[in-house]
Amino acid sequence: MITNDKDFGEKVYREKCPHRGIILMRLQDERSANKINVLQRLFLMYLPRIPDSFVVVTETMVRFRNKF
Repeated sequence: MITNDKDFGEKVYREKCPHRGIILMRLQDERSANKINVLQRLFLMYLPRIPDSFVVVTETMVRFRNKF
C-alpha cells in the first residue's frame, strides 16, 4: 500500500495490524510528478526490501522497519 496518511503507522505499531508492506510518503512537494519520481527511485534502489516492511520515504530519505 502506498499512502501519505500517517494513521497507518499507528495502525501498524500501536494496534499491531498485519500488513504485507506499506510505503508512507512524507513529501514536501505533493505534486504527482514528484510522487512518481520518488517512487521510481525507491523501487529502483530498494524493491527487494519493500515487501513486509513499513517504509517511510521523503525526497531525500528512505527508512525501513520490518514487521514484528
